[in-house]
Amino acid sequence: MSDILNHAIAALSKRLGDGFDGTAKFTITGEGHIMVDDQGVREGDEDADVTMIASAETFQGIMEGDVNPTMAFMTGKLKIEGNMGMAMKLGSALSG
Repeated sequence: MSDILNHAIAALSKRLGDGFDGTAKFTITGEGHIMVDDQGVREGDEDADVTMIASAETFQGIMEGDVNPTMAFMTGKLKIEGNMGMAMKLGSALSG
């Protein structure tokens, strides 16, 4: 597993604590996939309610609070596939 994925998993785990009520996948372009569900955060490429796709730089900026996820989506730096309600719920969980 790459250092980028390791750091992303650690950052998501810290933000989400006990997991997430739903299934989400983060695809970090050129690096891999991270699954988030009620079991926690782990590397994986499984079916999910929502998939968020971004570059490593954009993902890192979102995790560090330097990049607004809504603006990243509006400018095309963050792509969302699947359940938009679940994406909004995840966004709220990450910012809380």
